[in-house]
This record gives sequence, structure tokens and C-alpha cells, in this order.
Amino acid sequence: MTKTFTQNDLIRYIYQETNEQEKKDIEETLLFDNDLFESYREVAEVTEELNRIDLCPSDQVINKILNYSKSINLHSVK
Repeated sequence: MTKTFTQNDLIRYIYQETNEQEKKDIEETLLFDNDLFESYREVAEVTEELNRIDLCPSDQVINKILNYSKSINLHSVK
């Protein structure tokens, strides 16, 4: 019986979240299923791009947040 793999399966495979049997099944299917292989390439490319995103705020954003927090008058709770 041939299993159909989803994009979620491919994402789990790329992030090494599959068990050994799933990994083996996906790799075997990738060898013979051109559509799945193309989907894998697309998901791998997007994953690579996501991993390159800089998740740190710029100094400008940090300064704006700090200036805003200084500008509001917060009352301490006693």
C-alpha cells in the first residue's frame, strides 16, 4: 500500500520530527514520486528562507519602544 504524504509530513521530515519508519517511507517515496519531490523542494526552499529571517528588532524599534515607555506616566501599585 502506497502512503500519501502531505506538506505537513514534508515539514516534519525537514525538521527531523519524523520517526525512523516515516523517514524511510518518505525518502523512498521521494525517489519515485516526482510530484512529492517537487513539493519537497518547494517546502525546503521556503524553510530555508524562513530560517534566514532576522528575528531581532532594529535599534530604531527598540529606541521607539523605550522612548514611548518613558513618555507615559505609570503609577506604581502599592
